[in-house]
Amino acid sequence: MAAGHHSLRDRQISSIEKILNLNHVSSAGSDAHHDPTAANGLIPQSTPILDSEGDPIWKVLVFDNLGRDVISSVLRVNDLRGWGVTIHLNINSPRHPIPDVPVIYLLEPTPNNLQLITSDLSRNLYSPAYINFLSSIPRPLLEDFAAQTATAGTSESIAQVFDQYLNFIVGEPDLFSLGMGRETYWAMNTAQLKDEELDALIDRVVSGLFSVVVTMGAIPIIRCPRGGAAEMISAKLDRKLRDHILNSKDNLFSTSNQRTSSSHSTPTSRPVLVILDRNVDLIPMLSHSWTYQSLVHDVLKMHLNRITVEIPIDESNPTKGMVKRSYDLNSNDFFWTKNAGVPFPQVAEDIDVELTRYKDDANDITKKTGASSLEDLQNDTSSSAQHLKAAITLLPELRERKATLDMHMNIATALLKGIKDRQLDNFFQIEENITKQSKAQVLDLLKDEGKGKEPLDKLRLFIIWFLSTEQDVSRAEMERFEEALRTAGADTTALVYVKRLVHPPTPQPSPIITHPHISVREITRMTMMTSAPTQPPPTSTSTELFRGFSSISNRLTDRLKDGALGANFENLISGVKNFLPENKDLTVTKITESLMDPASASSSAIAKTENYLYFDPRSANARGTMPAPSQGRNNTGGGGFGSGLGSLGPGTGASFGQRRQGFSEAIVFTVGGGSMDEYGNLQDWAKRTSGGGAAGGAATGPRRRVVYGSTEIVNAEEFVMGELARLGRES
Repeated sequence: MAAGHHSLRDRQISSIEKILNLNHVSSAGSDAHHDPTAANGLIPQSTPILDSEGDPIWKVLVFDNLGRDVISSVLRVNDLRGWGVTIHLNINSPRHPIPDVPVIYLLEPTPNNLQLITSDLSRNLYSPAYINFLSSIPRPLLEDFAAQTATAGTSESIAQVFDQYLNFIVGEPDLFSLGMGRETYWAMNTAQLKDEELDALIDRVVSGLFSVVVTMGAIPIIRCPRGGAAEMISAKLDRKLRDHILNSKDNLFSTSNQRTSSSHSTPTSRPVLVILDRNVDLIPMLSHSWTYQSLVHDVLKMHLNRITVEIPIDESNPTKGMVKRSYDLNSNDFFWTKNAGVPFPQVAEDIDVELTRYKDDANDITKKTGASSLEDLQNDTSSSAQHLKAAITLLPELRERKATLDMHMNIATALLKGIKDRQLDNFFQIEENITKQSKAQVLDLLKDEGKGKEPLDKLRLFIIWFLSTEQDVSRAEMERFEEALRTAGADTTALVYVKRLVHPPTPQPSPIITHPHISVREITRMTMMTSAPTQPPPTSTSTELFRGFSSISNRLTDRLKDGALGANFENLISGVKNFLPENKDLTVTKITESLMDPASASSSAIAKTENYLYFDPRSANARGTMPAPSQGRNNTGGGGFGSGLGSLGPGTGASFGQRRQGFSEAIVFTVGGGSMDEYGNLQDWAKRTSGGGAAGGAATGPRRRVVYGSTEIVNAEEFVMGELARLGRES
């Protein structure tokens, strides 16, 4: 493993730990406190700053909802305690005085939060106060806060005020969201939102992206399609970065603050920031996936890295029923780190491999000490001192490994049950070849009562087919499809929006539009780039693929056999299709490839992105004019698909060489919702095409890294029933 590679999560953790250390840089460095390679789950040995008497400075942490989400996605309670935080509270909850104890505030700079801070300090709840804003506080608000502080006489209680640029949530090493809720796609596509509200929404996206760029430490080249929210955000972000560079002598990207590469003392190359409207490809928001993290997100409704599963109350007595248990999938989870992006059948095999390794390690220790089991070691005094010392040293790590594997066995069991109940393997297999499905086949599937227990799965598959197929669907045929869906129990409100004609509100049509009305289906078909498998899928027999599941049930899960699943565990496994997915690049991945590695990209992908707007905040030429707020709507005719060839405009003054420039690092951001499928697909592409990064080591190019983000990471149910259905009701 290349030393020194710092993911976005590593950088955010380092920034948060600095805040928890009262903005002092720890002498030991943050890597010593939160090393993702030390995946044994033990509490990191933190070194908080000490007071004049050499004692740790204990503190109170107060956050708002976004501050809570930012911290909880990357740190645990034990991590906070390691930095001297004894209690953490929400600023909106009732709080009691803890006099003479420092307080760290981590929150958004809003008028309400500023009033609450002033109220806390005037009531002497805490002192002194270290105030950290998640984003840059606007000058008018800062002046208001200064006036409040002067009026209340609380200036003596304020020790620090910092802008921290952390208003984004990191879920995976290179996955982030802006925490903007599950209505962003609706807001970007509805006609009911006022221009001022839309402008405020776009400003929030710009602020979040600015913070991500600051955290990564390098000013990017910005590329985006013409029209819609993507162009508006790109132009505003370009101006914000440009103004920051020009107006700050020691800016956040100056030489003293700029990041350096792990192996050299010179700054690393600049990344490309690709900003896309969600309508560029809706299918990943709807599709059924077969990778571990996507299934967990879809079936178990993962949110902020937390999931809830049902496990037996008493594993030996299934009649006692089930109980819900919550799990956190964090960076200390070695199994999740290794298998999150892996197809589910391979995850089952790896559980078996890890359990076997754990059992062998445990047996090795007990043989050396003469104990019959790990539990007997604590009571065994006859073992040699040397062996006993070695065993005690390894015991915490072994127990942590066992707890992690038990957790993933419970998760795998819950996923298996969800897969079989909903027949997700069948839906995934059909979607792998969705364009080959005829109208009659799709209609028969919708009418088949045996195809899963969840009507939403049928609705998702139909929308995917409708958006993908080249076949024309008549009004009468559509009515038959909708009737079949309603009979199956599905709410077809979302279809109203998918079918709806989008009317461009401006009299001047985009140069790429040849029809006065463009439907969502046509937008998707214009921008979606289908990809043949990049390599043939691994061929495995049923026995090989599910050897892991069989081993779990036969050798190491007596508790499952005797528990609520009982002897049906084998039947649960046998009903699931045994296959691995084809390695296909999604549309967003093809776009990213054409911008990062144009020499290797397909001609069709290059043609789609040839006229993407080009912004360079460091250049005096590659800049654009600010579009009107109304152009931020994605139904303006060009939103999300204005990437075809047309007349050049402001922001596109790039030479042919600049448009063919390659990048080793990219930030890909979708406006209106992100998909776990897209994140996984981008990571697979980056590994496959990086020098020495592919599984076979065949790639010889530079090491590539792709950070993926969105306004919010949402699952298919939230997207269809929440946003598409809401737009459908307005149509």
